Amino acid sequence: MFAGVAWTLLVAVAGIVGLYGLHRLVAVSSNALTSLPFQSGWWPEEHALSRYHVRWYLATLVFLAFDVEMLFMYPWAVVVARMGVTAVIEMFAFLAALLVAVAWAWREGVLRWA
Repeated sequence: MFAGVAWTLLVAVAGIVGLYGLHRLVAVSSNALTSLPFQSGWWPEEHALSRYHVRWYLATLVFLAFDVEMLFMYPWAVVVARMGVTAVIEMFAFLAALLVAVAWAWREGVLRWA
């Protein structure tokens, strides 16, 4: 009855074990935090797991808001002529929500870099 599920689970576990075994065979260093970065070749100036200041997270959220805005505006531009006024009203509602988010970010000081 559950033979298909059992075989899928068996193949998944065998694949994961196989990938871990392949990693152990071809790994360069056993301690990834002490090895050099792959592309730049410079010695690390700080620990790889060091923390970022909280303002960078807020700036990232503002960037994502504008990025998502562009993701929604491209398909909207394709169908706006076909849908008519309802598409324009929906886009203005979306832009109003983004404007509220940007006003909040401005009030919180996200856009202040000093």
